[in-house]
Amino acid sequence: MTFRPFEIIGAEKRTRWLVTCDHATNFVPADVNGGDLGLAPSEMQRHIAYDIGSEGVTRHLADLLQARAILSRFSRLVIDPNRGEDDPTLVMRIYDHTIIPGNRHIDEAEITRRLNAWHRPYHAAYGDLAAQVDDTVIVAVHSFTPRLNSRAPRPWHIGLLFADDERLARPLLERLRAEPDLCVGENEPYAGHLPGDSIDRHALQKGRPNVLIELRQDLIETETGQREWAERLAPMLTDVLENGDF
Repeated sequence: MTFRPFEIIGAEKRTRWLVTCDHATNFVPADVNGGDLGLAPSEMQRHIAYDIGSEGVTRHLADLLQARAILSRFSRLVIDPNRGEDDPTLVMRIYDHTIIPGNRHIDEAEITRRLNAWHRPYHAAYGDLAAQVDDTVIVAVHSFTPRLNSRAPRPWHIGLLFADDERLARPLLERLRAEPDLCVGENEPYAGHLPGDSIDRHALQKGRPNVLIELRQDLIETETGQREWAERLAPMLTDVLENGDF
């Protein structure tokens, strides 16, 4: 069976919600360096290879919202679907102090091949799915490591990333900050969006309401944690949509 670089959930649904997961898996396809980027299995289990826990949260959230969803099926180390094609970090040669042997000497021809095999089909499917209804609202699910090497611990339980369009993000941020047990980041642990990234390409450039959710990985590394966070977020998102003017 031909391997597909994406998985779609609920393609037949005409709900406004589209839940996305750019970094769902650490899988390296067989036609990329023989399915091995030269890293030890323990390294491929780290945050450098995928967003730990994000796949489970996405699946539960899509179910609770009765949403459409799209998930990548290849590691961010193969090629990062949440980067523009001209981004210098599209294929990482070193990440969080770890050299990626299979990418260290990559040339433009191999980058183009990976674009055509994985990155572009993912975004074509993403774009088609987003265009199925006129008023799509995009929720991107990501996760972040509690601490990068040689950096301070990250205190946030959850962060919301957004740029100029705050229609969905701002009221969701207010609801999260009303929760007494949460440390909530605004454009933390990263700032905003990168030109050409998934939200820029499929939401900002199309005028679609959007938010990128970052969850700390130690909180969602288990199926229980993934379900609990989806159950916590789904009512807030539903309330924001029902009471928003967008």
